[in-house]
Amino acid sequence: MLFEGRFTEGKNAFDNRITQLFGISYPVIQAGMIWASGWRLASAVSNAGGLGLIGAGSMYPQVLREHIQKCKKATDRPFGVNLPLLYPDIGQHVAVILEEKVPVVFTSAGNPKSWTSKFKEHGIKVVHVVSSARFAKKSQDAGVDAVVAEGFEAGGHNGREETTTLCLIPAVRDAVTIPLIAAGGIATGRAMMAMMALGAEGVQIGSRFVCSHEASSHIAFKEAVINATEGDTIVTMKQLTPVRLIKNEFYKQVQEAESKCVSTEELQNLLGRARAKQGMFEGDLNEGELEIGQVSGMIKEIKPAGEIVKEIWMSLLSLRKCHLRTKYQPYRFVPFTLFS
Repeated sequence: MLFEGRFTEGKNAFDNRITQLFGISYPVIQAGMIWASGWRLASAVSNAGGLGLIGAGSMYPQVLREHIQKCKKATDRPFGVNLPLLYPDIGQHVAVILEEKVPVVFTSAGNPKSWTSKFKEHGIKVVHVVSSARFAKKSQDAGVDAVVAEGFEAGGHNGREETTTLCLIPAVRDAVTIPLIAAGGIATGRAMMAMMALGAEGVQIGSRFVCSHEASSHIAFKEAVINATEGDTIVTMKQLTPVRLIKNEFYKQVQEAESKCVSTEELQNLLGRARAKQGMFEGDLNEGELEIGQVSGMIKEIKPAGEIVKEIWMSLLSLRKCHLRTKYQPYRFVPFTLFS
């Protein structure tokens, strides 16, 4: 069997631990990205059968509440919130999530022990994002329901281990028994099928959903993504927190500063405040921070989020059918002569 799970052919649906955990049709999760993942995107993905996430990382607590309430009105399907744990007012965000009875929370950038038990006391499903098998084990020990293993190809903040998704997924699969979601470099059915074959039970997709009509990202940023080619992104600012972004004027300034071995404080001053908002939400392609994954080089069109979910899933189904039809022949060595 290529991967675990049960297909319901008549409905093109799928049943495995991830779909059961969240109550969704397809094990496709839309990442809760800053300045992109508001209620419109999250509800559209959930309505299409996946799991949409609201990105709390770029929202004040009251703004988060508004997005949750609007998402509830826009969908009757499960949705969640992605919550970075490093923010100083995290307690206020948690209070909003509990008061609004959000069914699923993805945590990242922090210790999963901090809030997992609190969420689970309120019946919330908890998933933590990790960049290594070691952190996956710690997350499992903290009691999370599943982990997202995110490889180095991903956009935005990255793990310091620099482990690619291809290497990370089987390593995490061998390390933990809880459900595993793959992330980093995934935008197509082909990539999703590869991740499932490596041991993932679902995928989290970010960059592809940035280029959806419902994403709150600025249209100039979306167009920069679909015009990006292979090699246009890079991981930088490792002295602070590794971030993958599109190379632009801001990146050149960072590169110059790093080449001079400036202090962490000087680099922080260069980064300043709201640099990501300036780039991704306000559309300043020169001075803004343009966080996106390596897979941006494969994204060529802005389309509705629901179509993206359907396209990825139907592509996976087509590939699976081809796999089932293939008649594999035993390998036969054919000798050849290098020089005639």
